[in-house]
Amino acid sequence: MTQNASASPLHDLARKHLPADVAERWIGLLRPAARLVAVPQPGPQEVVVGQLGGLPALPEHVAWPVWEGHGPLSFVASVDCAALPAGALDIALPADGTLSFFYFDGQIDDGEAYVDVDAPETWAGAQVVHVPAGVPVAEHALPVIDDEDVEFEAYPEVPLTARVEWTAPDSWHPDVMTALWPGGEVKEPNSHPEEAGAFLDELWDLERDADHLIGGHANPVQNPVEYEIAHGVLGRGTRWDDPRVAEEAKGWTLLAQIDTDSDADMMWGDCGALYWLIRPEDLAELRFDRAMFTMQCC
Repeated sequence: MTQNASASPLHDLARKHLPADVAERWIGLLRPAARLVAVPQPGPQEVVVGQLGGLPALPEHVAWPVWEGHGPLSFVASVDCAALPAGALDIALPADGTLSFFYFDGQIDDGEAYVDVDAPETWAGAQVVHVPAGVPVAEHALPVIDDEDVEFEAYPEVPLTARVEWTAPDSWHPDVMTALWPGGEVKEPNSHPEEAGAFLDELWDLERDADHLIGGHANPVQNPVEYEIAHGVLGRGTRWDDPRVAEEAKGWTLLAQIDTDSDADMMWGDCGALYWLIRPEDLAELRFDRAMFTMQCC
């Protein structure tokens, strides 16, 4: 399921428009991701690696995740780690078991409370649950809401398949701006060289419209998500141009992105996406309780 680098449109595009050294520098930033494809009716040859929506399969002793004081989180997606093409990725996913993603989506309170990466008191509104292989699980029923005026529903279940694709960092990521300048020397801060214009225009045409991803680079709706996470970790009083933000951002990698998806009736804000990031050392230790979350929308 791996892709040959020479067959990637991203590699070809860079070599078409950019000087050889600049192209290779930008290509060096690409990362493989498992792109999760929603397939309402998978064919007999398609390998299902997880699901959007439906109900989660959890051990009997594991309670449905809640945000204390607000209510239960919605089950967004799960993936079977053993079925994913983990060996083709550059993050240390568990070899087996299941990862389930939960998010407080506003069903219960009509969007009054929301998860804000800059507000630590809200972080419990997005959680990741890892269930190791061999642990008995059962489908958990929806929590009962003690308010007859509140509807709490599961999203429609949609199977997911996966394929490995190269992913590029956001064009405004500082590493990209550095890579695109000749010699790697940025002559105008927060800008691209004029010579890269044709490349960036065509790259924009290749932008992924909607993505469910495990690993790789996030497809941000707004700004690089690593910087949002870094700013949240450092605290809301931190200036965005503080050098510590850029340094902290280097320590986070995408765990999962779940996009708006009509098949699963999922709409995050205005056609947005959910992002879970994690430090590689926490991923290696299976410390999914330390994953961080942000949401972006138009």
